[in-house]
Amino acid sequence: MMRWKKWWFPPLFGLCIYVSIRLVADVQSGTRFWMRWWVWNAIEIGTTIALSYPVIYLMDHYRRRNQRRDNGPLTGEKIFREFGEVYLYTTILLNVVLITMCATTDNGLQWADVVDINLLPPLFNLVYYAVTRAMGSIRLNYEQRIQIEKITNDQLETELRFLRAQYHPHFLFNALNTVYFQMEEDTPRARQTVEKLSELLRYQLYDPHHTVPVERELRYLESFIDLQRQRMNDHLELDVYFDPLLGGQQVYPLLLLPLVENAFKYAGGDYWIRVRASLERGALRFEVGNAVPPGGATRSARPGGIGLENLRRRLALLYPGRHEFRVCPGDTEFHTTLVIPI
Repeated sequence: MMRWKKWWFPPLFGLCIYVSIRLVADVQSGTRFWMRWWVWNAIEIGTTIALSYPVIYLMDHYRRRNQRRDNGPLTGEKIFREFGEVYLYTTILLNVVLITMCATTDNGLQWADVVDINLLPPLFNLVYYAVTRAMGSIRLNYEQRIQIEKITNDQLETELRFLRAQYHPHFLFNALNTVYFQMEEDTPRARQTVEKLSELLRYQLYDPHHTVPVERELRYLESFIDLQRQRMNDHLELDVYFDPLLGGQQVYPLLLLPLVENAFKYAGGDYWIRVRASLERGALRFEVGNAVPPGGATRSARPGGIGLENLRRRLALLYPGRHEFRVCPGDTEFHTTLVIPI
């Protein structure tokens, strides 16, 4: 493509201009240029082709310079000034060469030749410049949009990593608290808890930008629930149901855990927790509810909590406009519902 533009297009462009000038001149004079002495035609064609290279180069160079300098909307004044400069530069070059050529061939320089030289070639040049300028602007805008999208994606990825880095300490703090209290009461049980914790941390090494099967995420939740159950007393009423239809469907990892963790963290009052995961019209519906002490729902729903706030932001980045997340606090219970496509 570059070779065509550099070597083959200019002579074709020059021949097109030459034929147009000769046809107009012949209509005015009633002659036929192909019936002239072939030497005159050869001189004119050769000169026109040779001239086409610097003219095309001049317009391309000027176009690239103006595109680099673009800094704002393309106003009418800017277009008029730019096209006026192109017309002036190319017309001066055309007059110097073509008028000299006309003056030294067959019947010499005529006023009609001057008019044709200053009318037809500049018109072709402006059309060429307008087309290439428009194509260059479209290409530049496309490249800028690609660059903006890349920067945006990089920013989103950085933010996701930051949110995940916030989440890990939050999870570890709660888990290590459990191990700490178990070590004082039951060392073998604390050892089992550490083993379970290592399994959970191994799962968290999965790249949060790549999806995993839902069944793997649910198995992770089961391990987490077993870990939390060890630090809860026997009065906790725990009801967990995972739809058997949930299997190989894909979901981003570590989105469900904050809801379950929040329930274990703030469970009180009647001391029950319910966890439900079901397949509903091509989406994963995940519901978590827990009892709270009377008047304690406001505390569990506090907007500044790390877990739920990070979850809201991750959902906005991973499922923009394609998820549903509801938090429903009450006087004696607290419910959260998450629906995401799978």
